[in-house]
Amino acid sequence: MIVQSILIVLFTAICMEGVAWFTHKYAMHGLLWSLHRDHHQPENQGFFEKNDFFFLIFAVPGILFIFSGSRSGWFDPRLWMGAGITLYGIAYFLVHDIFIHQRFRVFHRTNHPYFRAIRKAHKIHHKHLGKEDGECFGMLWVPWRYYREASKS
Repeated sequence: MIVQSILIVLFTAICMEGVAWFTHKYAMHGLLWSLHRDHHQPENQGFFEKNDFFFLIFAVPGILFIFSGSRSGWFDPRLWMGAGITLYGIAYFLVHDIFIHQRFRVFHRTNHPYFRAIRKAHKIHHKHLGKEDGECFGMLWVPWRYYREASKS
């Protein structure tokens, strides 16, 4: 049962990259652009952005899964799905907010090709100031061409 629980956590965390990509492309750059706009067009509002509300929006399913699953016992799949969603949220915070946008000055000298590829893809995403014509909506999986470019330099 422990192996099954670990697999559920990992599978859910991996699937969350697809959920994040879809939500970023079609919700954040669509109906919810009013919350995401300040992430592309900073307005000197301070440490927090309206875009940070997405952290709460994405946390709700994880909390609900953990809460409902924990009431049924340690091996309820909902508990471990919630843990996978939470694991992805932690990875997102570390990679996007800390590593890429440097909200806290750590990991700023990382020079591994994978991390250079992530930074490049995110930079390409942010070159578009409007909600249209965007590209590179994922966070951990980036187009292969950025890996090739990062490996050469």
